[in-house]
Amino acid sequence: MAQWLVKDLSQLTHISVQTLHHYDRIGLLKPSVRRPNGYRSYSEADLLKLQQIIALKFFGFGLSQIKTLLNAEVNMVDHFATQSKFLEEKAKSLFEASNTLKNILSHCSQDKSIPWETIIKLIEVYRMTQELEKTWAGKVLNKDELKQYAQFEQELKTKFTPEHEKTSQKKWAEVVSDVNAHLSKDPRSAVGIATGKKCMDFVNALYGKKYAGLRDAIWHKGFKSGKVDQVEPQLSLEAVEWLDKAIDAYYAERITYTLNQVGNEPHEVAIKHWEDLVTDICGEDKTLKDKLFEQIVNSDQISDEAKIWLRKNS
Repeated sequence: MAQWLVKDLSQLTHISVQTLHHYDRIGLLKPSVRRPNGYRSYSEADLLKLQQIIALKFFGFGLSQIKTLLNAEVNMVDHFATQSKFLEEKAKSLFEASNTLKNILSHCSQDKSIPWETIIKLIEVYRMTQELEKTWAGKVLNKDELKQYAQFEQELKTKFTPEHEKTSQKKWAEVVSDVNAHLSKDPRSAVGIATGKKCMDFVNALYGKKYAGLRDAIWHKGFKSGKVDQVEPQLSLEAVEWLDKAIDAYYAERITYTLNQVGNEPHEVAIKHWEDLVTDICGEDKTLKDKLFEQIVNSDQISDEAKIWLRKNS
């Protein structure tokens, strides 16, 4: 039966002598054969165990985990399945970290100076994105939306004082209270439109032009699916449906009024009113703007004259 001294096993397996000595010290792999001259050597069984250690290290297991796996009666298949999922998540994290580094490099000046403030912000966004993946947002938002959400939350932290946050929570509570008080009324009525306006005044002030697309995604994917569970006070699905119709009615009224004024007011004034309306509804999001344009040109409530004007000025 073959046996190997530590230096011979090192040459055979390309594992350093220092590493083999370390495995010996921690009890992971001890030479099992003691020769008459007092030297210890490794057996074929030890070689097999070392090959298992090499394989498990390749799959990302730590030495303490490997020691447990090899010394106990465990279901290796279950551990492999768990490790596979762990490695998949780690690969995803490394990919995100790589993209973060690329983003950092794009902010470096030609003199190779490192923008540390930018780096800290990008790392914070990366960490926040990982945390958001564990919440309702991770279940409904796509990768780009999650990253945007993290950037949005980071900006809120920098510009929102505790007093601002308290005021914001109070305004949202007022919106929820108004909706619940008017559920028995037509959301397209005057009171519904007023509630829709109150809601959007609050929401647009919160998200701004930059995050209009995110605002829209959170509403349609989160609130309307009933999966937003971290915003207090919460809206019931019935209340969300009512408010959705009230918001639609509010914007429909504004769109109809604004475009039907075309020809009745100076061109510059009409342009200003239209641009303000588009910014309010779509922010800087091109997809929302295209969707709004398509909705208007297919509407029976808008005059042909206004549609022609819109095509010329959009």
